[in-house]
Amino acid sequence: MKKRILCFGDSNTWGAIACGDGARYPEGVRWTSVLSQQLGEEYVIIEEGQNGRTSVWDDPIENRMAGITYLWPCLESHSPLDLVILMLGTNDTKPYFSVNEKNIADSVGRLAIMAMQSPFGRKKELPVLMVAPIQIINPVPFKGIFDMRSEKISKNFGETFAEVAKQIGCAFLDASLYAKPDTADGVHMDKHGHRMLAEAISAKVKEIL
Repeated sequence: MKKRILCFGDSNTWGAIACGDGARYPEGVRWTSVLSQQLGEEYVIIEEGQNGRTSVWDDPIENRMAGITYLWPCLESHSPLDLVILMLGTNDTKPYFSVNEKNIADSVGRLAIMAMQSPFGRKKELPVLMVAPIQIINPVPFKGIFDMRSEKISKNFGETFAEVAKQIGCAFLDASLYAKPDTADGVHMDKHGHRMLAEAISAKVKEIL
């Protein structure tokens, strides 16, 4: 029986190209697709990335759906699942949300708990891998959307997300240890980053499952 893995995230899970005017990396490049190649035919990788997706906050400007609103029906529609990979938090750093790294980590933790306690896993408790997003570095093209405070907050994701993951009992991985943003916009990963992250997540998935 093939293992089913849901990858739930934002534009870096969708595969947005830095300053690509809405363009997306093709299959074989974005990390979810590379992950599928590396894990092989015994796994089904379900890509659920949405540009602008936050953890729990509704975006008053971009009208994006908060992850917490869509996660439950997403889990149900793709069930049964063997693992959920959550990588959210980057969009939560936008200045108009006025939240800090602890608020963001706790919010992603809420989604992790929702998945773990849902009835949509093959096992009694659905395993979750909580991934701290890559750091934001000099996001000049996103002036007015991300700022220097966003960058500062993102630098603390690894520590705060690790603490929350430990508290709730789910697996953890820090994406910033394996990938950095493309210098073209300071937010989205380049091709190399997608591959490096996929390799790290692949090893973690094998460890979990």
